[in-house]
Amino acid sequence: MNTIADFIPPILVAQGIFWLLVLIALSGAVMAVVPAKIVHNVLGLAQSMFGVAGIYLYLGSQFVSMMQLLIYVGAICVTYIFAIMLSPPMELGGEKPTLFKLILALIASVVTFIALVQMLLGAQWAPLAAPGRDWTIKTLGQVLLTRYFLVFELISLLLVVAIIGAIMITNLGVSRERK
Repeated sequence: MNTIADFIPPILVAQGIFWLLVLIALSGAVMAVVPAKIVHNVLGLAQSMFGVAGIYLYLGSQFVSMMQLLIYVGAICVTYIFAIMLSPPMELGGEKPTLFKLILALIASVVTFIALVQMLLGAQWAPLAAPGRDWTIKTLGQVLLTRYFLVFELISLLLVVAIIGAIMITNLGVSRERK
C-alpha cells in the first residue's frame, strides 16, 4: 500500500509550509502598511504576527511562538484596536501641527537618535554566557509561576490601571467637548 510520502517527499511538504508561513507574514506586513484605514493596518499587523508565530512554531520553539501570539496578537493588537475605539474620528480633524512643534519634534528625534547610536557604539559587548540550566517549557512555566508570580500580578494590575486611566481620560475629553 502506498502512502502519501511515496508521492510527495516530506521535505517538500516542510518547505511548502515554511514558504506559506513566510507569505502570510509578508502579506500581513504589506497589509499593515498600505491600507489607508487604520483598522485594516492593525489587522495586517495581526496577520503578520500570526505568520511570525507560525515560523517560530515551524522552527521548533513552541514557547516563543505562544508568547508571540499572546503578547503581540493578543495584547498589542487588541490595545491598538482599543485605542482606535477611544480616539475621536479622523473626519473631525485635529489641530494642525505648527512649525514650532515640527521643529521641536525633529530636534528631539535627532538628539534621541544620536544618543542611541553613541550608546550602541560605546557599549562593551561581552559574549553570551552558556545557559546554566534546562530551559524547557515545563521549567519556564514552573519558574514563571513560582519565583516570578508577584511580577505577573503587578503587571496585570498595571494594565488594569492603564485601561481605567485611558477610559477616564477619554470620558474627560468627551465631557469637555459637550460643554
